[in-house]
Amino acid sequence: MRIVVAHNRYREAQPSGENTIVDSEIAQLTAAGVEVLPFIRSSDEIPSMSKAAKALLPISPIWAPRAQHDLSRLLTEHRPDVLHLHNPYPLLSPWVVRTAHRHGVPVVQTVHNYRQVCSSGIYFRDGVICQDCKGRALGVPAIKHRCYRDSAAQSALMATTLAVHRGTWRSVDRYIALTSAIADHLRDYGIPDERVVVKPNSVPDPGRPTPLGDGFLYMARLSPEKGVDLLLDAWRRHPVGALGTLRVAGDGELRPLVEAAAAERPDVVYLGQLDRAGVRAAVEASAVVIAASMWHDVLPTVIIEALASGRPVLGTALGGIPYLVGADAPHEPAGTGPAEIASAVAGGGGPAMPAGIGLGEAGWVVAPEPAALAAALPVARSGASGLALAARARYERTFHPDVVTKQLIDIYAGVARTPNHV
Repeated sequence: MRIVVAHNRYREAQPSGENTIVDSEIAQLTAAGVEVLPFIRSSDEIPSMSKAAKALLPISPIWAPRAQHDLSRLLTEHRPDVLHLHNPYPLLSPWVVRTAHRHGVPVVQTVHNYRQVCSSGIYFRDGVICQDCKGRALGVPAIKHRCYRDSAAQSALMATTLAVHRGTWRSVDRYIALTSAIADHLRDYGIPDERVVVKPNSVPDPGRPTPLGDGFLYMARLSPEKGVDLLLDAWRRHPVGALGTLRVAGDGELRPLVEAAAAERPDVVYLGQLDRAGVRAAVEASAVVIAASMWHDVLPTVIIEALASGRPVLGTALGGIPYLVGADAPHEPAGTGPAEIASAVAGGGGPAMPAGIGLGEAGWVVAPEPAALAAALPVARSGASGLALAARARYERTFHPDVVTKQLIDIYAGVARTPNHV
């Protein structure tokens, strides 16, 4: 099988889980015997472009002529079975879907965000969830609020791009939804059920889990939508030392808040930005990993890393987080208690959980509110050992590279046999 993987890499100065996932997926496919033809562009190329190329940048999200020329040549020469698209912006453009179809090549896209509808891609603005552009022919609110790169002009361009390519997105042969929440987003956008497959990302197997450490680990970009300020508010509602240690890893605009908390309380430790070895050490030192997102976070990789290491997760009940911890009722196997989980998150509680805390297969979910998270912290600390084996088992069954890569190859095979664009 021969697959073109198309991706516009985010700038290296902006750490991107998506870049890491694409690299990992290419390596896993290659190891499985799939011939991968990378069609990669990088936003780091932009500063060194010629003046003529830079002059075309404003239209590249809509139509990137150089990328279409190069892709046409690649498709003609190698005649792949499938094109797998990840991020098309800004140097590839969604037009690559049309180019592939013109060559008779079906297209699969992994949906990493909400940019079919939302110019920023995250449904989050001014500290709260925002879906003002949902259902509109043109995302005028995105232009008004400068949602794309804090620029009215660039927001207008992105909103126009989304309007122009609505038909393009609806012609994609198969969508890979990383979680059930993204599948729901695609269906709401008008994509038929039969063209949506839920397939999560994976992370390499770190091996047999070590015994649980103590306390909690938060590891994410230190920005408002990731909820570090929510977590610190919840943490301060407990006496110093009552919950063990809170380790915070990452960097971003809210770093001063974390540094201030670490200076104020000895049970808060700021670890900074970690390399792979540092991540492994931080996970192993902790008992529970926290995902305190304030937006509909698609698939926080840190959760999969936690499960792989046998660490349960305490998260907010938003986006893909309930799916990842096994609290996503319609998509979980029997025995995980979907009715009890739904009731608990709504405030009804469950037989073993305080009101407002949802128990999943490999962790807990709560409303994205300081009081709810504060109430869940001691529950998670005391219950960590009881969910450690289940966390690792969920990783092995759902997120292990062998499982996920086989599922991806099956998706390719299915779409190559029955392309929808023909």
